[in-house]
Amino acid sequence: MSSMEKYLSTVVKSIPPSGIRKFFDLVSQTEGVISLGVGEPDFVTPWHIREACFYSLEKGYTMYTSNSGLPELKEEIANYIKKTIGVEYSPQNEVLVTVGVSEAIDIALRALLEPGDEVLVPEPSFVSYAPGATLAYGKPVAVPTYFEDEYRLKPEILEKYISPKSKVLILAYPNNPTGGIMEKDDLKKLIDIIIKNDLLVISDEIYAELTYGGQHISIASFPGMKGRTIVTNGFSKAFAMTGWRIGYALAHPDIISAMTKIHQYAIMCAPIMGQKAALEALRHGEGEMRKMVDDYNYRRKIILAGFQEIGLDCFEPRGAFYAFPSIKSSNMSSEEFCEKLLIEEQVAVIPGNAFGANGEGFIRCCYAASAKNIEAALEKMGNFLNRHK
Repeated sequence: MSSMEKYLSTVVKSIPPSGIRKFFDLVSQTEGVISLGVGEPDFVTPWHIREACFYSLEKGYTMYTSNSGLPELKEEIANYIKKTIGVEYSPQNEVLVTVGVSEAIDIALRALLEPGDEVLVPEPSFVSYAPGATLAYGKPVAVPTYFEDEYRLKPEILEKYISPKSKVLILAYPNNPTGGIMEKDDLKKLIDIIIKNDLLVISDEIYAELTYGGQHISIASFPGMKGRTIVTNGFSKAFAMTGWRIGYALAHPDIISAMTKIHQYAIMCAPIMGQKAALEALRHGEGEMRKMVDDYNYRRKIILAGFQEIGLDCFEPRGAFYAFPSIKSSNMSSEEFCEKLLIEEQVAVIPGNAFGANGEGFIRCCYAASAKNIEAALEKMGNFLNRHK
């Protein structure tokens, strides 16, 4: 033990580092790598959005904003959400602008949880949910979803994992890492269970705009669900604004007030320049966003056809920009497969077990990379699989 480790929080020591970032660091140390790893658009933020930021700086917008965000941005967020998911929120007391969706989920968990409260996390899931619950002194409970169900959360499975201590259900659809979605009937089947067990829902909808072949449905849009749902979304994925770190939460005024209390002490406010850029994205960015989504859909088809050609079983992802093929035929663990693929073929993908134990035997491949890089990566993966038959 190092001389300082004894001072560290046991809670912090109990959580593992991100499995995504582990491979991100490996990629940064290896030359010539084709990365299908980190979930980041390969598009640059559209020019008119960047220009709005430059203009705000030129005009001297370098000060704090209200803790909850620029009033005009909150109004645009409320308008956008009403248009896209059909739920009406008051900009004054039901909208909070955050530093990315990650902060929104973090402070939502901290605002809701008492020590020992259970947070139901459908897995495979994004890497931050379970640690976030732990850091808020809650207890994450993994609820498995399965390949054969296209990773939809099934009501009969959810019920098995609910206990008297269950308080929050995290719903993250379209899903990272699987690309799975929940349709209207899927969500409808969960509502009686949620209400009967008095659960609150954190609905992470950061990939809502990246839904293919249909319209994204929010659980908040169902009767009786707006008041017990915290909707989180942001600008990172749909508008190619990952580094801007602007997200938002929408919820009952009491919940937003509690979240704002944490936000004002920990963060103060999201950067004003980023908020000005986000305002431009909502007002004039839909056309560029739709072009990017169409391009992702094109790449989605390329990667699915490629997996079929090289012999990897993969269900059709209908949201986000990830595919989650099975690598069980290789007789390697997810970690072994990804490490060898990186070393031997300079292709980076993420092991499925980084997203929970239920992800073992799978890999996450991000098709936000260029079509050229996707095709090159598929060829190298095919060579790798042939060599390791």
